[in-house]
Amino acid sequence: MTLDSAPMNLTHHFLIAMPGLEDEAFAKSVVYLCEHSERGALGLVINRLSDISLKSLFDKVELPLRRLDLADSPVFQGGPVQTERGFVLHEAVFSGDVNSTEPVYASTMTIPGGLEMTTSKDVLEALSTGAGPRRVLVSLGYSAWGEGQLEAELGENSWLTVEADLAVIFDTPVEQRYDKALMLLGLQAWMLSPEAGHA
Repeated sequence: MTLDSAPMNLTHHFLIAMPGLEDEAFAKSVVYLCEHSERGALGLVINRLSDISLKSLFDKVELPLRRLDLADSPVFQGGPVQTERGFVLHEAVFSGDVNSTEPVYASTMTIPGGLEMTTSKDVLEALSTGAGPRRVLVSLGYSAWGEGQLEAELGENSWLTVEADLAVIFDTPVEQRYDKALMLLGLQAWMLSPEAGHA
């Protein structure tokens, strides 16, 4: 087996849309990849806002939101799949048992890089009591690619990839996330030609 045939794994990476990618769901988007294997990929768009706030979402699921630091936080459009379902990207939370590596919340995917993605309501219930993970990004819907689909899009120069930086997800204003993700590669938006890959 040569080094070249090792499967690509972009888990805990950003996909940064190239200017030529005009798909409505992904134009000028930054996607955080929660999982990538030979079976496909799953991620959340981290720079596209929905039209509701976290407070409104909690009202809809009939929970109080006792985390004042999160009340004005936006809910994101994570992608075009299951847009009525919530996905919570958050810092890894550990139970009181220091030897436990099991996620605290049900339906949680552990992501190398210190994050988890939870789809169960118990993480919202924890936030509603004033507890829960310190840093969260809540999205409706997610982005998915079938077997070989993402690799094909990468081959068509639809995306740039770079290892994820948590500061871009949690500390950067939404409107700056595309540019900040590009900066991780030493690039600026004006350097990218919309014609790249279409010679």
